[in-house]
Amino acid sequence: MSEAVLDEWQIALKQKRAELEACQAQHAVESCMKCEKLLSCELRDAYIKAVYDSMSKGKGGGFEF
Repeated sequence: MSEAVLDEWQIALKQKRAELEACQAQHAVESCMKCEKLLSCELRDAYIKAVYDSMSKGKGGGFEF
């Protein structure tokens, strides 16, 4: 997908994903599940919020899994 067709929510998600992947590389883990800071990580929480926002386009609401 090119940058021209990404909406603001997808751009934010892409940025947060890059930040998360950089953190994983810095801590030499392939997944946040292997990180000792899993439950208290603000970066991971921001990424999860960006995922939900990209799915709902910022309109809020709940997601049922």
